[in-house]
Amino acid sequence: MNAEPSTFSRRPRLAVLLGDGGGVGPEMAVKLLARPANVAAADILLIGDAASLTAGESVAAAKLDVLPIDSIDGLRFEPGRVTHLVQPADCAAVPGQSTAAAGASALRALSAATDAAREGLVDGIVFAPLNKHSLRLGGMAHEDELRYMQERFGVDGFVCEFNITDRLWTSRVTSHVPLREVASLITPEAVRDAVHIIVGALRRAGIDRPRIAVSGLNPHAGDCGSIGHEEIEIIEPAVRRLQGEGIAATGPWSPDTVFIAARRGDFDAVVSMYHDQGQIAMKLMGFERGVTLHGGLPVPVATSASGSAFDIAGKGIAQIEGLQHAFDLCARMAGRST
Repeated sequence: MNAEPSTFSRRPRLAVLLGDGGGVGPEMAVKLLARPANVAAADILLIGDAASLTAGESVAAAKLDVLPIDSIDGLRFEPGRVTHLVQPADCAAVPGQSTAAAGASALRALSAATDAAREGLVDGIVFAPLNKHSLRLGGMAHEDELRYMQERFGVDGFVCEFNITDRLWTSRVTSHVPLREVASLITPEAVRDAVHIIVGALRRAGIDRPRIAVSGLNPHAGDCGSIGHEEIEIIEPAVRRLQGEGIAATGPWSPDTVFIAARRGDFDAVVSMYHDQGQIAMKLMGFERGVTLHGGLPVPVATSASGSAFDIAGKGIAQIEGLQHAFDLCARMAGRST
């Protein structure tokens, strides 16, 4: 892996969000920020309501040293402390349940974090697990939180979730859409967008010439046209054009074997055609360590690949390895961009 050394032009400033108050998010965020090395690595702006923070501290059996502020207009950082932007809350979340109150609180935190990033007050965003159903109950009308943030940032064009396990990255051409709609959304432009966006992110993360495997859509990558023609008519021409642009892309690869080669280290990233084509493989390779990075936004935005885990909320057993990797990646990318 041809990574460059990490060099920070200054100390990165990261917004950290508590996630869905009904799940393991607050517990995980508190555990993350209770580690002195993390508070030493970046200036931290914790965003969330006081009740969720208190609940997270109780479950995690840890107390954070916070500097509370009421608005980002009064933002300041102190060495060794976490600045807490205290958000209002309609009511406390219900542990183990998806609620409108938890969703609305998470949306307010996302809104405040994007405001802070737009104003140049933070260089990246890390959020503990959210829950899409709660977000929709709380008022989100978008496909997911990525599209919500895309609108908040005023970003036009292609955005994509990257999933990262250890050194392997993935992006996808389509995301949170019904499977029956996938084939119609596979176009040469969409394939190229999915490759370009992950190449840019990998370079920002320190890989100067990423090796990209582009998956086929159909079983056995269409088997020379006997199981579909998308590979011949759409994906292969897109790959040839990418190669002509100087990008180290190959494919289309058979979806059922491409991750074997990727796990072996043959590629830095796999571009899949739809959500589960990549997600199932990546989560089998390291669910607890996985990171989700939102690509195409003006600042790095990362979270753990694991979800809100309502079934273990309040039990104090949520692991934070994935969230720690998300924090480390976001700090590295934010530091390189400042």
